Amino acid sequence: MPRRKNGGGGPPPQRDPRGHSDRLGQELDQAVTAQRRRRRPDAVDPSLILRVQMSGPLLEEEWNRVGLTVLSSDEDRTLVLFSSSDDLADFQRKLDAYGQGVQPGRASPAFSSFIANVETIAEVAPRDRIGMRAREAGLVEVEDFQSGEDYILDIELWDLGARALRERKIDDIVRYAEARGAEELDRHIGPNLTLVRLRCDGTVARALLSIEEIAEIDLPPEPDLIDARHIDLTLADLPDIAEVDEEAPLVGIIDSGINDHPLIEDIIVGSIAIPDTLGTADDHGHGTFVGGIATFGDLRSQLGAGELIRHVRLCSAKVIDNTGNFPNRRLTPRLMREAITGLHEQFGCRIFVIALGDRTKVIEGGKVGPWAQTLDELVRELDVVIIVAAGNRQPRRGMRVEEAVTDYPGYLLEPDNRLCEPAGGMNIVTVGSIAHGNGLSARAADNVGVQPITAALEPSPFSRAGPGVRGAIKPDFIDVGGTLIYDGPTAALQGGEVRPEAGVMSLHHRAVDRLFAARSGTSHSAPLVAFKAGQILRRFPEASANLMRALLATSATTPAEAALRLAPLGDAAARSLCGYGRVDAERAAFSDDARVILYAEDELAIDHFAVYQIPIPELFQTERGRRTIRVSLAFDPPVRHSRLDYNGVSMGVRLIRGCEPDMIFEHYRRRTVDEGPFPDMAARYNCKLLPSSTVREKSSLQTAAVSFSRNIRGYGDNYYLVVRCSGGWAGDEGQQAFAVTVEISHEAELPLYERVRQRVRVRA
Repeated sequence: MPRRKNGGGGPPPQRDPRGHSDRLGQELDQAVTAQRRRRRPDAVDPSLILRVQMSGPLLEEEWNRVGLTVLSSDEDRTLVLFSSSDDLADFQRKLDAYGQGVQPGRASPAFSSFIANVETIAEVAPRDRIGMRAREAGLVEVEDFQSGEDYILDIELWDLGARALRERKIDDIVRYAEARGAEELDRHIGPNLTLVRLRCDGTVARALLSIEEIAEIDLPPEPDLIDARHIDLTLADLPDIAEVDEEAPLVGIIDSGINDHPLIEDIIVGSIAIPDTLGTADDHGHGTFVGGIATFGDLRSQLGAGELIRHVRLCSAKVIDNTGNFPNRRLTPRLMREAITGLHEQFGCRIFVIALGDRTKVIEGGKVGPWAQTLDELVRELDVVIIVAAGNRQPRRGMRVEEAVTDYPGYLLEPDNRLCEPAGGMNIVTVGSIAHGNGLSARAADNVGVQPITAALEPSPFSRAGPGVRGAIKPDFIDVGGTLIYDGPTAALQGGEVRPEAGVMSLHHRAVDRLFAARSGTSHSAPLVAFKAGQILRRFPEASANLMRALLATSATTPAEAALRLAPLGDAAARSLCGYGRVDAERAAFSDDARVILYAEDELAIDHFAVYQIPIPELFQTERGRRTIRVSLAFDPPVRHSRLDYNGVSMGVRLIRGCEPDMIFEHYRRRTVDEGPFPDMAARYNCKLLPSSTVREKSSLQTAAVSFSRNIRGYGDNYYLVVRCSGGWAGDEGQQAFAVTVEISHEAELPLYERVRQRVRVRA
């Protein structure tokens, strides 16, 4: 049914109409004049770009009515607006009408709900276009770009509308730059992203910063990799390797390639390189290491148990060169799109691992960049699961290196430790790291100068923290990625690359030298989640990506060790570093006697809701002990990174008990004016799922639970799950795909599964 919408916004601020109108008019004239002054006869065909600060609602429709298009919106209610000309007569007319004050027969000035909410109008200055990576490299002002020095720059255009318009604009910019000696290295024009990479002199860079259509000029991303050393084992030490079914799920590794290591050479179904000139061999070593974890999971544990079992097959896309860098002639979003679509189309791959990140760009202002948007788009377009690493950060350096021990875990919540691009995306699965132990070897245990930082299952000291875009819960999950130790004799932090005991174990890329290596990093926790997602896909080969994500979330719990260590940092610390917790693959793929999972894959029209009936066995209602209902929801909304409302569709769930379905429909459905207000629903009917709706509904992957310890027989043997879908900038037409799971569990060994199955059979 169509859902009821809530009204939004309050009254506009009280203003002096004439004074406010005159001031805004002057600011508008100054912004337009400044842009006209910067224009040159040989410059790009001009447009008008304005930066507007709002005090209340963003009023996008009002701006559209006066010929201005919203290009970007930020948390501080700042808008960037676009006009294809300098003619702002409609806006000026409304300014003038508002400035006349209250007219006879009116309670407020004309257009007060619009104009009174506008705080300031300004231009987008050239320095505002300098990106984060460039600023951190010391390029803070336009003049910092030096004449005679070459730069490789990624240039992003505003989302000006139709693809043809953006192509024309980017052609103009490239011609303008090439006429001054620049070289185009690559370009990407996606559904909303328009990017070009240029090599140019600092003089050209300064000129480009004055072009209004350009949103940002930045240095290219740098991969977030940690190098490795070796673990000395041989083939003679290994147990037999189990065969892999030809129908086993595929995991695609987007990295430095995968070599034909003897433990995986028979399960690599194919490899590609983007661009082809990279070749597919892994001369760097990162990709083979990541692929080994995706194949074996906890390899050290398998070797300890005397078995080597592989659960997936592999395919590979090489996107970084032998030095661990992206090729200069490819934009990162384009690299990702070509790599993922290539593996998907050629081999049918549906689970991908990207254990790379741009350590120079962290989530800023609740917004993500083009790389994250591209991955989020691919999840929706291809129905795939893309798993990314949260990113790594050396917690302390130089004279402060000991603080890595003494200040742990406080520094994990520092602003500089926020997620790095692309880990803040919404539809992707982001994975942070926890330690497998304290990282100390037997030879180091007696050396007082060698100090551990973590204990087992505590957050790794290099792992990054959320939230993600728009405050979404990120990382989604955590898994083992190793730890660091403080080595007093060298006054350095050391991970698995130096001390194998501090890292996770996987495959070395040069098997003729060494079979295995050890490393520390979130790059190695991400493929562990892919390993577990592969087990879900093996159990449910037709499952949608949304269902796989929902089942992962349903099985995840935060280790008690991590929660205890983070407790002094506040209630939100565990969520910021651990997300929903560590995935249990068996729990995700199977029910058991005292725990049953119900699931649905469905679609919902925008601004509609659906109600599902949940059978609650009498044993669950009455038997003593702790019982829990856990609800998980996964959907894949359209996204646009230039907007504050990044996702074009939002969804949420409510768990209702003790009332009839008719009451639920009457409460949530859209009503006409003649029908009057909607009927209230008593609070006792609404199960208090935690985390709360205000926290969880910022994410496209949500899981929340409610637990009971008393007799709940009075609420009946049917509960109802309400799933709501609300439209944003994506409009109110079309369908949004989603998956929802409900887990019913009791701490006692009760036959819940059988009782629920009997109820379902009767209704069938």
